[in-house]
Amino acid sequence: MSCDPALRSLLHTFQELSELQQQFQSAVPSYFAGSCQVTGLRNGTLSVAASSGTVAAKLRQLAPEIVARLQDRGCEVSGIRVKVQVTYTVPQPKRAPRILSPKARDRLHELSEHLPDSPLKQALEKFSRD
Repeated sequence: MSCDPALRSLLHTFQELSELQQQFQSAVPSYFAGSCQVTGLRNGTLSVAASSGTVAAKLRQLAPEIVARLQDRGCEVSGIRVKVQVTYTVPQPKRAPRILSPKARDRLHELSEHLPDSPLKQALEKFSRD
């Protein structure tokens, strides 16, 4: 299959970055999942974009340990450069709506009947109706 050299180069770069991202994700603690992205590797320095300053600070703190883990996996990494990229958004998991059982609704309604007029009473009445 014949391919444009520029396209072939772009595909090669994408594959390298994808492999680096996988190696990086396996080298960092699981709580970093989704909050940082490998952006490149140049002269042995791995560039990583973090979703917040807090994540960036923690990555910088763990950088020597992460580099050692990457080197153990065969990556030619000698350092990590971390930058905050605020536009990088962390995907939020979708939450399933909570549904009250009929028994729970009845109990909330009973409780609301014994309370004086207040925001709490109004909230319980609303929960027991919905």
